[in-house]
This record gives sequence, structure tokens and C-alpha cells, in this order.
Amino acid sequence: MFSNIVNVYHAVLELANKDQKGFVSAQAFNRFAQQAQLNIYNALFSEVEEYRRSSRQNINAKGDKSRLKQIEEDLGFFSKNATVSKTSGVFTKPDDLSRIISISTAGPMLLGTSSRVPIDICYDEEKIERILISDLAAPSESHPVALVSNNVEVFPSNISKILVRYYKVPGARNSSGVRVTGKPTLNFSNNTASVHDSLHFEFPEHYENELAIEIAKMIGVSIRDADIVSFSNDAQTPKLHQ
Repeated sequence: MFSNIVNVYHAVLELANKDQKGFVSAQAFNRFAQQAQLNIYNALFSEVEEYRRSSRQNINAKGDKSRLKQIEEDLGFFSKNATVSKTSGVFTKPDDLSRIISISTAGPMLLGTSSRVPIDICYDEEKIERILISDLAAPSESHPVALVSNNVEVFPSNISKILVRYYKVPGARNSSGVRVTGKPTLNFSNNTASVHDSLHFEFPEHYENELAIEIAKMIGVSIRDADIVSFSNDAQTPKLHQ
């Protein structure tokens, strides 16, 4: 189940009323909705990286593996793959690409076994030049390398098709939960916030509280720890659904 934008809007109104900010218009809410979703999305990657860094340094005594697992599962909502063909010597990134997970050759299945070959990823122009002229590390069909910048270049150059696994930019879902083009947008019908006419957040349902708090902060609502605890408890009441 997705994060229902009507539930989030009503939660923002509640937080604004607590702070005596008064009514929050749909226009103001919509102005911050997608940015709030992106802020939470990027914060999850930062949290995962912090956990892994502390694990490598053996200072993760307080690390919560269940929290890490939950984040990785939630980020899985945004995992996609795309087969990309070479055009004018380069591979164009998918329009909705946020972060690359892996790249491989797009080989067919042979006798029930995939013939895909993993492609090492490089983001450094100087490093790729050293690799290309190296006698020991030069790319080959069995050990290809990709330079990722505005586009993707793959070496050796005879590779014409690649499979890119990546995390997409968060977008929106309709009231049936289907991904649609566009951003989360609250719409009204007969002066009532409409579940069916709105575009909802792409995050799972349990992010409604975080989205509401993030949007409220962006609008300028002052939220204290006590308010967050109170709001989180109040949020356990039944919500609107489809």
C-alpha cells in the first residue's frame, strides 16, 4: 500500500494547527510534496551508507540491523532495470535513473544459463584512461568497464547493448497503486480532498508520518520532539484508503 496523499495532507493540517499556522492550501502543500519525498529518499541512502561505514570501522555497537533491513526493503520499491542500446557511441541513461546499482552486458540465455557479463563501473575520467592503456587491466569482452558521466561509455566498444539495474527517482501512484507519470499532487473534488483524483506518494504507507513532518517543516511549521511523539501516537487512528 502506498502513502496516501490525502492522509498526509490532513496530518500536515493537524501539525499546522498545533503551531497556530492556520490553514495550509493545496497549492502550498503540492509545492513541497515531491521535494519532501526526495528528501526522505536521499536520507535513506545516507542512513544505509552511515551504517555500512560504521560496520567497516567496527563501531556499530548501536547499529540496528532490523532498521537496515527495513530501509533496504523500502528502497526496493524503487529498484528497476532497463535494457539500453548504444546510440552514437554511448548508452543513454534511463530518464528516471537516480542511482545505478549495477551494469552488465545484455546477453541472452544459453542452455538455461544467462550469458550476461558484469561490467565494472568507473566514475573517474583519469582512472578510465589509465585502465584503457594498461597492459594488465585493459577492458575485454570478459572483463568490460563502463565510464559513467552524463552518458555511459562501455569498453571494449564492440558491446552494443547493456542491462542497467538502478534506483528510480520517486514519482507518483494513482489511487489503484499503479505507477504513473507525474509528481504527488493533491486534488480536490467538491471542495473535498479526493483520494481518487489525486496522485499519491510512491513510498510505502508507513512513511505517511515522515512525509507529513517533512512537508510541515518545509512550510515553516515549528515541530518539537513532544509534538512529533504526540502526532505519531494520534496517527495510529484509522486512515483514509481507496
